[in-house]
Amino acid sequence: MPSITVKLYSVFFKMRLKNRLQGWIQTPPDESSNQEGVRTRAEEPVSASNPYFTDGIATKDIRVDPSTALSVRIFLPESALLPSERPQPKSKAEESSLKSENNGDQGYTPSGQNCRKLPIMLQFHGGGWVSGSNDSVANDSFCQRIAKLCDAIVVAVGYRLAPESKYPAAFEDGLKVLNWLGKQSNNSTGDEPWLVAHADPSRCVLLGVSCGANIADYVARRTVELGKELDPVKVVAQILMYPFFLANEPTQSEIRLANTYFYDKAICLLAWQLFLPKDEFSLEHPAANPLAPNRGPPLKLMPPTLTVVAEHDWMRDQGVAYSEELRKVNVPAPLLDYKDTVHEFATLEMLLKTPQAEACAEDICIWVKKYISLGCHEFSY
Repeated sequence: MPSITVKLYSVFFKMRLKNRLQGWIQTPPDESSNQEGVRTRAEEPVSASNPYFTDGIATKDIRVDPSTALSVRIFLPESALLPSERPQPKSKAEESSLKSENNGDQGYTPSGQNCRKLPIMLQFHGGGWVSGSNDSVANDSFCQRIAKLCDAIVVAVGYRLAPESKYPAAFEDGLKVLNWLGKQSNNSTGDEPWLVAHADPSRCVLLGVSCGANIADYVARRTVELGKELDPVKVVAQILMYPFFLANEPTQSEIRLANTYFYDKAICLLAWQLFLPKDEFSLEHPAANPLAPNRGPPLKLMPPTLTVVAEHDWMRDQGVAYSEELRKVNVPAPLLDYKDTVHEFATLEMLLKTPQAEACAEDICIWVKKYISLGCHEFSY
């Protein structure tokens, strides 16, 4: 069972989130007053970007769409640099002093010669559609961990949040970033030097956390449908961490764990009400149920899919069911089922240093390296 600390924190977490969601439902924000949308909440702590390879990772924020709030944070591991280019280790105090002295400096600039190419992991954060961000303290720490372990460039998407931007805004943002990545791989069309120099779009993995897993799955489906239109981007695998899947038919985990930790059923249904347009609200909506009737493309065309589920998550069985259906049509779709864990156990800030969170990140990287190692990615779109 989860610890007493987790249980107590969950109580206050749910109370605060439920009050916020009910407030938005009672007094909806004026969508016309914020055409750009929002990608973060003022009350949620964020981590500043740092382009100086502190602890082996350099980060940078990029506005992808000038007309909306859509942005990305790039996590570039120091392993992308040639040995002769790698900076001497500095303490965090020295890094802070360096940034103060070079306030207008952009940090690391690729040499442009013999740059090492790394796979890309396109990451979508969680937060129940209404909260979280790509630069939150928790998401920043998680993405840094993944970038180091997988030896990959992580591109964390700051998609537009509900209720200011309802469905399909977040899904459209995911696909827009994938198209943007394709342009960055070309010297003539790319304007982001880190990606132009170091990104290999032919080795792209989608990584979705909670509701971000729903976005990842949507983007994966669109890559199947678009095929070569997305060249040179090729999605070789996807990772769905405790997906935010729902359906009309209640599962055993839903019946048994409806009032579980952090994101219980009542809170999740409020979040879905805020995310979906009023006339589209349904637990069988394609955004909620990947196994909804007539949803395309055929599952047999989906990329290899790793699904992570938590024992004490009421949505657990929906993730299990999707993984099982993929395996039935011969899609490589292993399931990682972690005992004594809760929804977002590997990505919530207070749980990031737990053994389960660390093991989960390591397990993900062991699996995904089959598909992103050079010479090993036979499956792609």
